[in-house]
Amino acid sequence: MKQLISRLKGDKGIWSFVALLALFSFMPVFSASSNLAYLGHGTGNTLGYLLKHLAHIACGFAIIYYVHKIPYHYFRSISKWLLPVVWVVLAITMIKGTVIGGANASRWIQIPFVGISFQPSAFAALVLFVFVARYLSKTRTEPIDFMESLKELWLPVFITLMFILPSNFSTTALIFSMILMLVFIGKYPMKYIGIIVGSGIIFLTFFVLVSKAFPDAKFFSRVRTWESRIENFSTDKPDEDDYQIEKAKIAIASGKIYGLGPGKSVQKNFLPQSSSDFIYAIIVEEYGLIGGLGVLCLYLLLLFRFVVASHKATTIFGKLVVIGLGFPMIFQAMINMAVAVELLPVTGQTLPLISSGGTSIWMTCIALGIIIGVTKKEEEIEQEQKEAAKREEALQRLIDAELASEEQDKESYSIEDKVANPMNAVLNK
Repeated sequence: MKQLISRLKGDKGIWSFVALLALFSFMPVFSASSNLAYLGHGTGNTLGYLLKHLAHIACGFAIIYYVHKIPYHYFRSISKWLLPVVWVVLAITMIKGTVIGGANASRWIQIPFVGISFQPSAFAALVLFVFVARYLSKTRTEPIDFMESLKELWLPVFITLMFILPSNFSTTALIFSMILMLVFIGKYPMKYIGIIVGSGIIFLTFFVLVSKAFPDAKFFSRVRTWESRIENFSTDKPDEDDYQIEKAKIAIASGKIYGLGPGKSVQKNFLPQSSSDFIYAIIVEEYGLIGGLGVLCLYLLLLFRFVVASHKATTIFGKLVVIGLGFPMIFQAMINMAVAVELLPVTGQTLPLISSGGTSIWMTCIALGIIIGVTKKEEEIEQEQKEAAKREEALQRLIDAELASEEQDKESYSIEDKVANPMNAVLNK
């Protein structure tokens, strides 16, 4: 174990908090999967779901380990070349996407010959954040030309979001808001950000108006879902989403301070998506306010380590990559918790590293691997500086020793001269 830990480079704090979240996830996933087990084969045996989650977590940590070994600056070029591939995959998903786990949106695609379902929007977000960080780091030292940035930055961004929007508005909004945050931190001019936000609002309005003109088109089917969720959030009209929120609130209220205990959740049998979208409600029901705040604190501590890692990074690209990949992860967790307590409408965002689901876990682990790769590079630079300082110190000691030896030789020569000169004088006489 010690040998394995010694091979893990980079920020040990990030490694620790990620491991704690992953280890904790087994208990709520094992408990909350019972309704899926009853629906799947009628026995209620959740062991299969636990083993599946274990495989996802194990693969996720393998991904973190191998990704963090790759020098992070390689991802500058990789993001540029992967973006067209992402567009092709998103287009295929839009045309041939499948419904997974009762989700009423075609946002998944089946990988041929493997039997694994994959959500391309999560991978697209990852590539897009690195792509934006690449552009901002390239133009940081030069005045930004708006027309040029439209072509090099915003056109790829809007093309990607255009493919994701019809099936997943919440993910599109999350990606767009995180990109705006990233360009703001990257010192993109505020007046240009205002123009981009206005353009995004106009495009979204146009999309909704077109969906009204063609209400029966499958391409615009999700617009009605967006409207109903916003309407149900602002009114008391009963709906399936209201049913989920009511069950989530009952679960949270039942948990009180200390919770009902591990595996003793009642609402997991009635709450749809209890092991993914609404797993935070099950956590609070079983572990109480203390457990809910504990999970929140782990995410906040992880956010703190991301801030420290960004501050320590010596390159602009490294700083922006940590912010661009780390902050959306924490923001997604906050959205998931806010939905569970009805601070936000139902969005379908999972709780990173805790909710079940391979795509969410693996994409999060790729992002973590890149972030840890940045901290590993800074750690290597710091280690090289320490070794260089040690070499200089050793060299200085060697020089001082040589100088001291020379001084000692000179003193011995002067003593011999003092002894020899009187003798020579006597002999001369």
